[in-house]
Amino acid sequence: MSVYELYFPVYKYPIKPNLTSHIIKIHLKMEFKLLHVYTLLSLAIVGSHAVSPEVYWKSLVPNSPMPKAIKDLLHTTEAWDDGKQNNYYTDYESTHIQLKDHQYSYVASNAEVKDHPVPFFWYGESKNNAKDHPQQLHSYPSSKNQIINDYPEAKLLFLEHNLHQGEELKLHFTKDNQKTAFLPKEIANSIPFSSKDLPEIYNKFSVKPHSVEAKILKQTLHFCELKPIQGEEIHCATSLESMVNFSTAKLGAKVKALSTEVKAKESTPSQKYNVEWVKKLPANEAVVCHKQNYAYAVFYCHTDVGTRSYAVSLVGEDGTKVKSVAVCHTDTANWADDHLSFQLLNVTPGVPICHFLPEDLVLWVPY
Repeated sequence: MSVYELYFPVYKYPIKPNLTSHIIKIHLKMEFKLLHVYTLLSLAIVGSHAVSPEVYWKSLVPNSPMPKAIKDLLHTTEAWDDGKQNNYYTDYESTHIQLKDHQYSYVASNAEVKDHPVPFFWYGESKNNAKDHPQQLHSYPSSKNQIINDYPEAKLLFLEHNLHQGEELKLHFTKDNQKTAFLPKEIANSIPFSSKDLPEIYNKFSVKPHSVEAKILKQTLHFCELKPIQGEEIHCATSLESMVNFSTAKLGAKVKALSTEVKAKESTPSQKYNVEWVKKLPANEAVVCHKQNYAYAVFYCHTDVGTRSYAVSLVGEDGTKVKSVAVCHTDTANWADDHLSFQLLNVTPGVPICHFLPEDLVLWVPY
């Protein structure tokens, strides 16, 4: 199997090569109609009763394996508030009913407390940023060292001309220890997700209003409610099903979901990685979903046009293997002149900015 087929299998149609092109078009139209009917039937099935996220996933995106970044969040080894062992998707039907009126408990992890509240690529992404996004939400890092210390994403930046077989790139992949799980869709939909409902949210998760946890919840909600930059559509997905729905609505039914996978149990050191191979993915549009700090799994998803995406195999100096996904933002002319990535890469607006995805990000691309 080729590298291309590994990510995007080539479908061979049973059509003889001597048939005319209009017959091929008819065949493709028939295939599309069948796919459309299949999708409608799948939606009818999953809409008729509660189904597990795995079943929902297979019904809407049957040709895309579930990425590790999502699969890791389907189960939790701790109950929400009593410390009992609990895999609440093992018996989905009965468990999601038991959780309906459940009182949850949220205690922030060390990673959440340490994390900066505003994502790296949000800083100065648009020249109109100051108008659209109030500055009181954050303060800009004062130096390159502070940027690198505050943001794991800063250690995954590179320039596109350096992405080729045999190149060495200094990178730092860190593990996300914040593993708050997805809630069942029905439960997530029943819980308010708005800044105006913060008192109710605090009560639901047994959070004191002036605690660190309250600050984290407030920051994520505020970020999800900010206006998108021009030409971008955003959605904060509070369940796996919500993420799938948004991504397929924007890109169509034929999509793949990809994430970076580092073959190591613990965080690896900052080190040089050798590029074993690179494969450009056949799409210039995507939906990117960023994991947020919250009481349960929430992803900030946004459409991303003017990008080039790559599947890349890396191997570190210590032997660590990484099946990575990289994205290059090609339309940076309108990014603010002081964007953090320009500072770190010593380039100016207009130059494509590339980065590998951390393990907790999910890239959706059409095929």
